[in-house]
Amino acid sequence: MRIFSFTKETGKKITHFNSQQAFFSKMIRHDKPIHIGCIHVEANGVVGSHPATIHQLFLVVNGRGWVVGNEGVKYDIGPGMAAFWEPEEIHESGSDEGMTAIVIEGENLVPVMNEIQWSK
Repeated sequence: MRIFSFTKETGKKITHFNSQQAFFSKMIRHDKPIHIGCIHVEANGVVGSHPATIHQLFLVVNGRGWVVGNEGVKYDIGPGMAAFWEPEEIHESGSDEGMTAIVIEGENLVPVMNEIQWSK
């Protein structure tokens, strides 16, 4: 699993069209059809361990929670962070307080955000 940041600080300032105080974070590059959905994990909720059927990008937009990939390490994740799972990667997510995430799934997805390097 890879963890990414899509906070304002990782974006580029938008200056076209008289834009002010606006930033854009490019998230993904793709060349195949994609599916976009939203997952709401309530307090003490879990999306159980299962293999990813396709590339999957899990973008947290509200709340806090955790994600686990093949390596079995639980990473805390919150708004402005994203987890990326490869096809067939066993993964799980959950939250103690509740969390909302946008999920983008598709073949050949390539994250183009800033990857977070964890030191554990």
